[in-house]
Amino acid sequence: MIRLEVFQDADALAARAAAVIGAAAEEAVADRGTFHWAASGGATPVPTFRRLALPWSGTGTFQVDERVAPEGDDDRNLTHLRRALSADGVATVRPMPVEADDLESAAAAYERSLPGRFDLVHLGIGDDGHTASLLPDDPVLKVRDRDVAVTGTFRGRRRMTLTYPVLDRARRVVWIVAGSTKADALAGLLAGDTSIPAGRVAAADQLVLADADAAPPA
Repeated sequence: MIRLEVFQDADALAARAAAVIGAAAEEAVADRGTFHWAASGGATPVPTFRRLALPWSGTGTFQVDERVAPEGDDDRNLTHLRRALSADGVATVRPMPVEADDLESAAAAYERSLPGRFDLVHLGIGDDGHTASLLPDDPVLKVRDRDVAVTGTFRGRRRMTLTYPVLDRARRVVWIVAGSTKADALAGLLAGDTSIPAGRVAAADQLVLADADAAPPA
């Protein structure tokens, strides 16, 4: 069962998402001494990231996915994540090594840096039903023996992404979804539609935070 909370405006959505991530961080640090989480890209979570006030000294921030592009490129999720987080937050970010010449070896190295289990993974959803860079019809959808993989070209870029096994091990997955263009994909996610990549995420604890434009009718 995926839980759904709906908000009437972007500010309320971002405030709630920041509070959920913050509470998970405080709980993880109190219980285990560290908070390991992974952040997705896109414009939707930026207001949430700007609000984050985590116990940064005990936090490790990883990337869910990243486009293969140069340092500082506006196509990079890292560029926008660094702009949104506080200076203390930026210091915790562990970027995906997409500038490497050998992307497969770089993906394997990033995998070795991951925690055994994320405390929280933030995901979004595309209008085509993709999440992370788990893309429709891409061979990476079938990867089960690696936690990090490299995709084919999608919208002009190859990408590095976390795969289903590591997403499914997360203690909690928090989806942040906004906009009417995401409504059909979100309906599929909530219905457990495995024909879309998002619908194949099988983490036990999943919470969807959505605005009214994306959410199904009450």
